Amino acid sequence: MGAAYLVILILLFVLGIPAAFAMGGTSALLSLVERGPRFFLNCGILAQKSVAGVNNFLLLSVPFFLYAGKVMNTGGITRRIFTFCEHTVGWLRGGLGHVNILASVIFAGMTGTAVSDAAGLGAVELKAMDDAGYPKKFSVAITSASSAIGPIIPPSVPLVIYGMMTSTSIGKLLIAGIVPGILMALGLAVAVEIYAYAHQMPKGIPFDLKKIVKSFGQAFFPLMTPVIIIGGMTSGFFTPTEASAIAAVYATVLSVIVYKEITWKRLWEIIMETAVDTGTIMVIVSMAMIYGYMITRSNITMEIAQAIAGISTSPVVIGLILVAFLLFVGCFMEATAAITILSPVFLSIYQVAGIDPMAFGIVMVLTLMIGLFTPPFGMILFIMSKLSGLSIKDVVAAIMPFILPLLAVDILLAVFPQIVTFLPDLLM
Repeated sequence: MGAAYLVILILLFVLGIPAAFAMGGTSALLSLVERGPRFFLNCGILAQKSVAGVNNFLLLSVPFFLYAGKVMNTGGITRRIFTFCEHTVGWLRGGLGHVNILASVIFAGMTGTAVSDAAGLGAVELKAMDDAGYPKKFSVAITSASSAIGPIIPPSVPLVIYGMMTSTSIGKLLIAGIVPGILMALGLAVAVEIYAYAHQMPKGIPFDLKKIVKSFGQAFFPLMTPVIIIGGMTSGFFTPTEASAIAAVYATVLSVIVYKEITWKRLWEIIMETAVDTGTIMVIVSMAMIYGYMITRSNITMEIAQAIAGISTSPVVIGLILVAFLLFVGCFMEATAAITILSPVFLSIYQVAGIDPMAFGIVMVLTLMIGLFTPPFGMILFIMSKLSGLSIKDVVAAIMPFILPLLAVDILLAVFPQIVTFLPDLLM
């Protein structure tokens, strides 16, 4: 019966059934088969598990971080940050490629999701690179790849969900993403530099310290967003959930009152969009709790853990096996659904293999972010195709070389988890 939970769920995903309905439907169907008519007398337990899944204080940070990201991703704030990045690193060969990466690092401290980065900041980046005469495929590739940094550097909606599902400290998880996010940016910068020299791209605007200082002043308040969030959490001044609320208030004050980039009407539309996105995530989480309960009852988690432990006792080998598995999963499953389903299953494997759940949480999220660029269901592929006008096939071909540095960082973190853990252990 345990294997049936996985087989039916995968089949429903392949058929294109939304994640929440696939998980809930699989659980209900197999529970009915298992219990027969008694299912209708005892189905209240499924409702209780569903409600318990979203009745968690930590999940309050999800709508706040989503809202803050949407508000900060307005035209004025995006342009200020992009201009600052252009003056800071735009003088390098392949300049706007490096600008693209640095802007994504900064926005990672505001939006917390890859899709927000690609859809909001990506539109500005693609237009700037197109106006400067950069090849469209290169622009699409680096814009897509750099968006993966968003859910790694705090704040991060996927890491919040992972922490809740595995009872891992969310504060430590968010801090743990800083160094991996920087490594991702450096890896992509090296790839851009190699590409720029190979294609004899010109250097960008001349280096001008005065313009850097001026653009920094214009972007100062948005740039303080990640400083406030990270500084408050590491100092113990507020919790991650409180940090999300503070970020939301700060973003509103900047966009509505200071810069006047958002009207009250548009702010209400953003609130409605946030409510819809939050509802989607909460339904997935609630259905995942039912599904997790059912597969736990079937004892399949321990069977999987024992099977993997039978392959090797090395944490590194098992970690790389999980990375390979997640790369496959990311091709077919949305990241939030994958985290809610698989992170509780992986807990048993962590315990058997001696893997640090916090370290592998970063690896898991990064691996699933790579899935956003892979067919057939990579969300970033569809966004980039729409923004650039390129076909999905061309977008995939353009992105592939820039996935390599992300994979390299992913494997590095799986092999050396101390890279992930040393900063949160030091600060918290």
